[in-house]
Amino acid sequence: MSLVLTHIKQLVLAEKEPRPRVAGEEMGTLPVLNDAYLWLEDGRIKAFGAMKDLPSTEGVEVMDVSGRLVLPSYVDSHTHLIFPAWREGEFVDKIKGLSYAEIAAKGGGILNSARALAETSVEELVERALPRLWEVIGFGTGGIEIKSGYGLSVEGELKMLRAIRKLKEYSPIPIKATFLGAHALPKEYTGQRRKYIDLILKEMLPQIAEEGLADYCDVFCEEGFFTEAETVEICEAGINAGLKAKIHANQLNRSGGVQAGVKVGAVSVDHLETMGPEEIRALQKAQTIATLLPGCSLFLRMQYPPARDLIRAGIPVALATDYNPGSAPAGKMSLVMSLACIQMRMTPEEALWAATLNGAAALEWQNELGTIAVGKRANVFVTKEIPSYAHIPYAFGSDAIETVILNGEVWQVPT
Repeated sequence: MSLVLTHIKQLVLAEKEPRPRVAGEEMGTLPVLNDAYLWLEDGRIKAFGAMKDLPSTEGVEVMDVSGRLVLPSYVDSHTHLIFPAWREGEFVDKIKGLSYAEIAAKGGGILNSARALAETSVEELVERALPRLWEVIGFGTGGIEIKSGYGLSVEGELKMLRAIRKLKEYSPIPIKATFLGAHALPKEYTGQRRKYIDLILKEMLPQIAEEGLADYCDVFCEEGFFTEAETVEICEAGINAGLKAKIHANQLNRSGGVQAGVKVGAVSVDHLETMGPEEIRALQKAQTIATLLPGCSLFLRMQYPPARDLIRAGIPVALATDYNPGSAPAGKMSLVMSLACIQMRMTPEEALWAATLNGAAALEWQNELGTIAVGKRANVFVTKEIPSYAHIPYAFGSDAIETVILNGEVWQVPT
């Protein structure tokens, strides 16, 4: 099947020579083609160029998108999309002044979701996740990562990862799965940290590897959760089981998560609200992507990651939603871009690179997604009639998307 978009006002992030990622000053400039066409065929990008160079379209479906922009789909490289229930009660607790740590200490937070998950089947998890998946696709996401981490037992973690595998059967966009058994210490293991870590190493990881349930192994490296040394140990075991490393790093404290990530060659270190010069220097010497989650900072009223320092240091920065029921109950990438611009002083150009190509690189999809380039998957979206791409993060309360195209076909919400 072929589809040609014509009279595109601006074709944004269109690359003749695709790059694997962008960093530093490169993030400040976007490749943009004015008055363009985009040719999609058999689910891939076949060609693009100026309208004056458009070949014959006889026998091909043509969509005139005059006055509109076309961009590659966003890639959301950090989510917890599979969860059993919302946690708005904790939202009220936060309003009343309780901190993230205080809510966790009284059995809320991650442990709250773990209790609910124990009573929820794989089928129910998938049924509840599907509307969230359709929603984020409608917001322009064309590739996504989903973590486990609310099971905190062999049965629970396998249940979550099997739910992610089942969700892939329904999904028109690619999904990567991340094992996050080291998300918190279950209450029944209080005072028995070593026993739970051994459960991860000796029971969870071997079964996950045997069933091929995950692409990555993640650890919440944070005071009160898992130490730098424990993070390295778990990630190295994950690597031995065929899972590359990702790390929840430096969210609440300078926890050593960045250093652990660099040591194990993590694909990305995520959060980074609490950083110092040592962490930035460590990332400068690595290939690890810095993934920032400003929606979490907004919701928890925390400091935002130092995006300007990271970009100035030449470190590739990605943006993701952290979509989850406790600290970031929103999966809208354009809102994340708005927060990046408003609160972290990223430019619209930097935010777009971070939400597309660098997000793809954080999932090792840089050859498939993230820019408009010949041979990449035909996941794009058409905007409404907006003045420029800067309008997307600028108009933070608006939805700029008119049409979502996935695998070269116009997508509609399943009924």
